[in-house]
Parts: sequence; C-alpha cells; structure tokens
Amino acid sequence: MKQLLAAFCLTAFSLLAQAQSRGLPDFTELVEKQGPAVVNISTTQSTRGNARGAHPFPFDEDDPMFEFFRRFIPRQPGVPGMPGFPGEPREFQSRSLGSGFIVSADGYILTNAHVVDAADEILVRLTDKRELKARVIGADKRSDVALIKIEANALPSVRFGDPNALKVGEWVVAIGSPFGFDNSVTAGIVSAKGRSLPQENYVPFIQTDVAVNPGNSGGPLFNLQGEVVGINSQIYSRSGGFMGISFAIPIDVAMDVQAQLRATGKVSRGRIGVVIQEVSKELAESFGLGQATGAVVNAVESGGPADKAGVEAGDVILKFDGRIVNSSSDLPRIVAATRPGSKVTVQVWRKGASRELSVVVGEIPEEKLASNTTRNAKPAERAANRLGLVVSELTAEQKRELKLKHGLLIEDVRGNAARAELRPGDVLLAIISRGTSTELSSAEQFNKLLLALDKSANVTLLVRRGELQTFVTIKGLPDRRGE
Repeated sequence: MKQLLAAFCLTAFSLLAQAQSRGLPDFTELVEKQGPAVVNISTTQSTRGNARGAHPFPFDEDDPMFEFFRRFIPRQPGVPGMPGFPGEPREFQSRSLGSGFIVSADGYILTNAHVVDAADEILVRLTDKRELKARVIGADKRSDVALIKIEANALPSVRFGDPNALKVGEWVVAIGSPFGFDNSVTAGIVSAKGRSLPQENYVPFIQTDVAVNPGNSGGPLFNLQGEVVGINSQIYSRSGGFMGISFAIPIDVAMDVQAQLRATGKVSRGRIGVVIQEVSKELAESFGLGQATGAVVNAVESGGPADKAGVEAGDVILKFDGRIVNSSSDLPRIVAATRPGSKVTVQVWRKGASRELSVVVGEIPEEKLASNTTRNAKPAERAANRLGLVVSELTAEQKRELKLKHGLLIEDVRGNAARAELRPGDVLLAIISRGTSTELSSAEQFNKLLLALDKSANVTLLVRRGELQTFVTIKGLPDRRGE
C-alpha cells in the first residue's frame, strides 16, 4: 500500500511539474540571445523658460506688492537674482530616455518618433557599455516610428516575426529601459489585436498586459520564438505608470515605414477624401444591410479622389481594393497603406444594392517633421513683438482640438511678458486696452494693435491655458518693438 501511495505521489508531482513547465515558459534563452540588440536611447533638448521653482509675480519693482511678496514668500534655492522671482527666461537642457533595437548590423535602429522628437542630441548606449551619437534618418509621427543610425559595424540585430500570426492569449516579452533601468525584461500575454486608439488612425495596435513604463517606449516586443512582433509605444494610465494595458505597433507596419524612411526620408500614404462613421445596428437596418459592417460616408471632399469616382454621402464602403472593411477604423489604415496613384476597386452599398466603383488613390500631404532634413533643421530665430512675445496663428487642427474659432499660439516669451506669467503653449484669445476688447485672429493684427498703443498703456490679454481662461495684465510698453 505504501509503495502504491508513493508511486501515485511521484506521478502527481511529475504531472504538476510538466503542467507548470507548459504554463510558465522560460524566457532566459530569449533574453540572452536578443537582449544585446536592445539599446538605451537618451536625448537632450534645449528649451527656454524661467528658473525652476520660481514664483512669477507680475509686479514692477516699484510696486508695493513687489516688496510684500519679496518679504513674505519663502526664498527659492538656486534662483538667481531677487529671491522668489524668476528673472529673465534662459536656456535649459531637458533630457529624456527611451529604448530602441538594432535592425541591421551596420547600425540602423528602430524606435518611437516621440522618443527622438525635437532632440538636439541623441545618444545610444549598447549593452557592452559603448555610447554612440545617433542621427535621425527619418521619423513618422502618424505611426510613431523613427529610424536612427549610429556609426558602428558587426552589431547584434533582431529577427522579425509575423504579428498577424499572433494569437490572443499568447505569451510575449518586452525588453527596454523603464525609468532608465537598461535591459529590463517584462512578460505578459497578448490581450487583443487590431486596437484603434483616439487620434491614431493608421496603426492596428497590439494590446498586451506586459509591464511597460516610461522609458520602455521604442523597445521591442518579442514572441516566444525570439522574434520581434511589435514596438512598445503607449500605455493606458491614470497615474502615469503601468496599469495593465499597453500597446505596441505591429512590426510589419513599422518595417514598411522604416523602408520608406530609409529610401526617401518620408512616408507616403493614400487618401480618398471622405468623412466616415461607424455602422451601428440601427444604421445597418435602415440601409438594408444584413449586418453592421463597413464605413458610412458622411461627406465627400469636393474634387477629391472619391468624388471623382462617384462616391456619395450615404454610401457604405464594404471593401477597398479587395480587403473587407469590418469597421470604420479599418478604412483609414487600408487606404493609407495603398500606394498613391494606384487605381483600386471600391465596393459600396447604396440604396439597398452593392456596386463597384474605380478610385485613383490620392496622397496625404507630407508631415513637416517626417524627413531627416526637416527634423534636424534649427528654426530661424523669430523676432518678438512689442510685448516680447513670438506668436503664430492656430492651425485648423489646433482649432478643432481646442474647439476655438480664433486665437494665437505663444511660441516664445521674452522681456516683460515673462514677468506676467505667460508661457509657451498659451493661446491668446483677445487683447483689451483703453476699455476696448479685440479678438485676435492673426499675428500681424496683434502686432499692429500693440504698435498703436502709448508707452504708458496697460495691456490685458485673455489667455486660454488648458481648459481654463484667465486675464493677464502687462503694465507699460517698451519704446521699440521686440525685447
């Protein structure tokens, strides 16, 4: 009986060990082989601003309130000049960290566009402790993919897998530099595929529960075969840290982008000129569709590719170039991936029947920051106006995002304006002086209004900052235009 019990226990432990072995994979070999191809990326950027921690009091030195705040506001360490006062804006060095991975032995590295955005200097640290300067070959903000290059040879590089073969529930591994901790390894599973995120129309994200934190951006996502299937790009967080939901760019999307960046320094995407929305169950019933699928066309751009092809508002696009449009979020990706100038067939549902139209795909205008030459170019120093502000008109996209019809974006703050607590990124809505309020719509209009004012005039500005609006008053104007 004891022998039988011992044999049973031995068998049970053996089965348990096998189950644990199957359920919890060993990542050590993957990390040993692929870890050396993952790099740490640090960037440096010069910015203008006030001393950190300073109190921006909008008072002249002869104002009684100046003396009050000077006496009763605690001194701020490290702030030059009068304690508690910011002084003139000066240049600061800001640094950020990210990750990347080597895609070829001659030093090409993939990372996120936001990791290297506006960087003055990019430094790549390898696992053998070498630090090398990198240059940007190209960056595409729409997909958040960037290609950079270091001067080195015989480097370890990654292998690529097929993200389409990934299954929900499959184990995946991330290697990167969260919070600057080089070559940190985290693991999890694929939570979903083909995720659409707000303002991200061109990437079918891979959702995982792999721990991804600031600094992981741009690092690789591996399958269990040690193949890169994605680039870790974003997290969903209310705290700024990992909360169990992270998103990766499929590697096939990233490789298509990097191939174009390497060849031309920019990315070409197709467009047809339609405004679309999701097909709900109720819409499907009203259109006579058997199921809620496709994308409803709300509006057609006059003279655009779709308009020329005969697409009409109210059509439901079911297929584009032979590819099924399951939801409205599928269409921008499919169209964008189509080469501009291609002639494709579009299947639409119109008035209870299906029909096919022939569309010549157009091209989305190139983003200003897509190419290497544009990204690395230093902006020309622009003159400040009489208040010491450098401003620009809001773009159509900014107006939509801010839900504004007019306004001027502050790009730089100099002179008296810095003492009035105005900041780059603020939006000026109106100028008020001598009891008259004028809405601001152009930099030229704003500058002319300022030049017309007396030196003794006080200027009040209606300022939008985030979701709030406030009035800021600047006392007195300099004799000349600028600082």
